[in-house]
Amino acid sequence: MALNEGMTSKFGVTYQPGQIIFLEYEPGDSFYLIQSGRVKITKVVKDKEKLLDILEPGDVFGEMAILEDAPRSASAVAAEEVKALLFRKENFEIILKSNPAMALKLLKIFAKRIYEQKRRLMIFTLEEDDAKVLDVLLMLAEQKGHNPNSIESVELVTNEEQIASWAAIKVDNCRKVLTHYDKLGRIQLGQNKISIRNINEIHRMVSTKRKQQ
Repeated sequence: MALNEGMTSKFGVTYQPGQIIFLEYEPGDSFYLIQSGRVKITKVVKDKEKLLDILEPGDVFGEMAILEDAPRSASAVAAEEVKALLFRKENFEIILKSNPAMALKLLKIFAKRIYEQKRRLMIFTLEEDDAKVLDVLLMLAEQKGHNPNSIESVELVTNEEQIASWAAIKVDNCRKVLTHYDKLGRIQLGQNKISIRNINEIHRMVSTKRKQQ
């Protein structure tokens, strides 16, 4: 996402490694676009801090506080030195009016992030690790445009670490779940890829587990 130097100098902020950018539940009136460095997004789930994501340059975070006018839904911490653009409601309106191309790119990012956040919350509501892992597979298939009601097979480019991060569970637990369903023939594990034999079957299994809670 190209940014001109004027915008960078006007809205640029820097955070040092380990520095808290914002905390879960505190009020928020700003969001950030990472220019360099990485940011850890964490959330407290059942009294334990879970790593939700590690964001890279080009990623936007903190936008939900503006879009939903709600407290922060997670915490953000600089994993290393981070340079970012800080957008408040006031200067965001300036961008919308003066830079339509930037505004369109940000709105597309927002739409994707809203889907991901709401979808991730659906995963967190599941109690069992196997249900969470299956729902992550279902979510990744949906992101590729697959209909969960179809009986088609789906190949996902992902790995145990990524799925464990999405599900907010330990990698070892994630590996056990994936191995179990691989043995059952529901999925097939490969090198950095997972094939779902029948996406509708996974969809029905997740729906059943959600109803049983």
